[in-house]
Amino acid sequence: MKLYCLSLLCIVTFNAFSQKEQSPFTKWGRVSITDLQKKVYSLDSNANAIVLSDIGSAVVAGNSKGWFSIVSKRHAVVHILNKNGYDEANVEIPLYINNDGEEKVMNLRGVTYNLENGQIVQTKLEKSSIFKEKVDKNRIKQKFTLPGIKEGSIIEYEYEVSSDFIWNLDPWLFQGSVPELWSEFSFTVPQFFSYNFLSRGYHAMYINERKERTDNFNIIDSRGTGATERFSFSAGVTDYRWVMKDVPELKEESFTSSIDNHISRIEFQLAAQSQPLTPRTFQTTWAELTKGLLESEYFGSVLKNGNNWLSDDVKPVSANVTSGVEKAKKIYTYVRDNFTCTGNEGIYMDQTLKNVLKSKKGTVAEINLLLTAMLRYAGLDASPVILSTRKHGYAFEFSPMTSNFNYVVVQFYDNDKAYYLDASDAKLGFNKLLSNCYNGHARIVDEQATAINLAADSLKEYKATLLIVTNDDKGKWIGNINQTAGYYESYDIRDRVKEKGKEEFFKEVQKDFGSDAKIIEPVIDSLTEYDKPVKLHYGVELNPGDEDILYINPMFGEGYKKNPFTSAERSYPVEMPYATDETFVLTMEVPKGYVVDELPKQMLAKLDEEGASFFEYRISHSSNLVSFRARIKINRAFFMPDEYQTLREFFNLVVTKQNEQIVFKKKK
Repeated sequence: MKLYCLSLLCIVTFNAFSQKEQSPFTKWGRVSITDLQKKVYSLDSNANAIVLSDIGSAVVAGNSKGWFSIVSKRHAVVHILNKNGYDEANVEIPLYINNDGEEKVMNLRGVTYNLENGQIVQTKLEKSSIFKEKVDKNRIKQKFTLPGIKEGSIIEYEYEVSSDFIWNLDPWLFQGSVPELWSEFSFTVPQFFSYNFLSRGYHAMYINERKERTDNFNIIDSRGTGATERFSFSAGVTDYRWVMKDVPELKEESFTSSIDNHISRIEFQLAAQSQPLTPRTFQTTWAELTKGLLESEYFGSVLKNGNNWLSDDVKPVSANVTSGVEKAKKIYTYVRDNFTCTGNEGIYMDQTLKNVLKSKKGTVAEINLLLTAMLRYAGLDASPVILSTRKHGYAFEFSPMTSNFNYVVVQFYDNDKAYYLDASDAKLGFNKLLSNCYNGHARIVDEQATAINLAADSLKEYKATLLIVTNDDKGKWIGNINQTAGYYESYDIRDRVKEKGKEEFFKEVQKDFGSDAKIIEPVIDSLTEYDKPVKLHYGVELNPGDEDILYINPMFGEGYKKNPFTSAERSYPVEMPYATDETFVLTMEVPKGYVVDELPKQMLAKLDEEGASFFEYRISHSSNLVSFRARIKINRAFFMPDEYQTLREFFNLVVTKQNEQIVFKKKK
């Protein structure tokens, strides 16, 4: 994961200005009849819409307050080719707000171009169609929808955003849900401000250049003692320009944690200011970040206290237990089983832990911070851990920002072993986290700000199925199944049984055996023992039929029906939630009155040279029995794009082989 992150997110380098190529839509109103008549683009002949041009800029410049602001601009032209592309006419402008002010939208205009009777008809955006929507206390969105949208419409819009928050420059996305012919961003910044530019994604820059010049500035600089100084000076300014051309649509494929991880984009982080301003560093360290969290009343300040108010809850739970692990299990189980989670995202508390204890309700952060406090009160070594879930995106080791994290769990440490706990989920066992939490870099919130890597590769999901099929006196097959599910499949089974009941669950299982099958005496073990995997035991009545030739799939519905990797190509990694090891074993009597006419061929296919990941297919016939064993082992969860074709072909082989059939012929 570390190697991948370094290749995904890197410091941008620059070439000198050498190319002057520009988009044909640099200026407003350049849409022509020829543009509107176009129906298909070579970049993607199946596109629902296509961005003809998307040009953005940001300038850090002096303002009337004697300091600096960022003025950002965007000008976009989009061709909507069919009804499935209408969403491109819905535009959102993200804005930041706090007690010191808010970002403001200026000079917003938009127009829709349609071709009617050989003439271009324009429909302008009305002010009444523009509105704001609050996201949270620091974020709002200004939204609008371009009017008069039809198949074949071209929309054009532009706006400016004025911001006094020079540390809050939004990323520029070169890639999105539709293909883009031209995407460009330029950034102008005085050289006494240092920004880090971080590039993500896999599409190469078409233009990547910079030039330097000199400009004049007038500012008022605070010296930190209440005194201020007004002065004028000349300083260097750098103009950066990045362009991507012919950027394909980024389609979400199977086994993708968050598509946002892979969008080609550039991000900006204000690092420092230097002379002639008062030198100052804006970047924080991990130790400073965790220190701030530990001192925050919305996170860890309560963990520093004695917390004697926990006595009535902790002491009865952990009484007469001496082992640290057993004590931790008791406290964890108590919190998990008696508290209800009201929100599963965020790292800060909205209420005090005393209120959480009293109401028995709280967010994931509140419940797991309470668990941390309880474990500490019991004399155990426990600390909160902040992480980013798979859907939230990667948190990077070299980017210490709390906004990169959205989830809190607990690390309990005993006898040189770390245990990870999440008491917010009623169906999780001790030392179990949801697979969604295994997303790479995470941080223990302690004085050392210890880094940990929760990698999906470290999760191993084992599944074993044994099926024995015998003939009965009536010419039917009776199957007996013993199946041990993997831990995360067990989690899903518990969910399904809770939602639909045991009877409905086994009705769905029955469907895999065919319409003539009948489940007999089904049993589910360990349904409420959350530390253990679920085990299924049941009989199944099967009718092989009375045809001259019978075709029987020895997987009996347990195999892959189709390849999970459908795209011919993939530009970003495959991110499975865990490594897998699945074994299916069958012992089957030949149907009465039949003989084996044909068996599938045996095989062993390796996914890698070492054979750590493989597909095994073994089948044999002896006397009146057919013995069969299929095993698929994928020893890691993460595959780079250049490994995709090998992985796809491997699963093509698995699907083909697991759908082959045994041929039985009626005796003559």
